[in-house]
Amino acid sequence: MNDLEICKKRLKENDLSLVFVKDGKVVIEGKFEGMKDLVLTVDRFGNELENSSVADSTVGKAAASIFILLKVNSVFAGKISKIAGEFLKENDIYFEYDELMENILNKDCTGICPFEKISFKYSSPKEVYENLKSFLKL
Repeated sequence: MNDLEICKKRLKENDLSLVFVKDGKVVIEGKFEGMKDLVLTVDRFGNELENSSVADSTVGKAAASIFILLKVNSVFAGKISKIAGEFLKENDIYFEYDELMENILNKDCTGICPFEKISFKYSSPKEVYENLKSFLKL
């Protein structure tokens, strides 16, 4: 089983929100809400996650930006927005998904996710990351 298959299996079977696997070993996994923990992975893990695979329950452009910045090899998304898929593809990152969505919505499903709104303003993953970090006061 390759890293992406391990990620996908663990995400689904254990009802997790995020799983990183590198060289057949789970590096990060858990049930996280929002973007805070994902943004913090950049500072906590940096280059350690390069060439890893990741499975995330919901991937919008904000999350895709973090994955690009971390230089992951592949992404599985339970749900992915069209713009996130395009962003991953532009950055030569292989991805799979269960459901393609127009946009990632906020928790109340009354509008677009605030993290997505931030990501729409910037074209580089680093700019998205820096502005998410600022928004989250990290």
